[in-house]
Amino acid sequence: MKILLDNLPILIPLIGVQVAFGLIALIHVLRHPNYRFGNTIMWAFIVMLVNIFGPIIYFVFGRGEDQ
Repeated sequence: MKILLDNLPILIPLIGVQVAFGLIALIHVLRHPNYRFGNTIMWAFIVMLVNIFGPIIYFVFGRGEDQ
């Protein structure tokens, strides 16, 4: 527990970035109908359940062309 409390000043910004990045990716998934692979439900699950890597995977592989 002491290790967690000692590292709390580092963890709070990282958690904030992770939550913000996930919300940005989820909003993008819900607003844009075009994907390279898969569908809305699949990408929403990936973004929310794969923590920090889910949004990165979505923006690299899943995001389709904006029209």
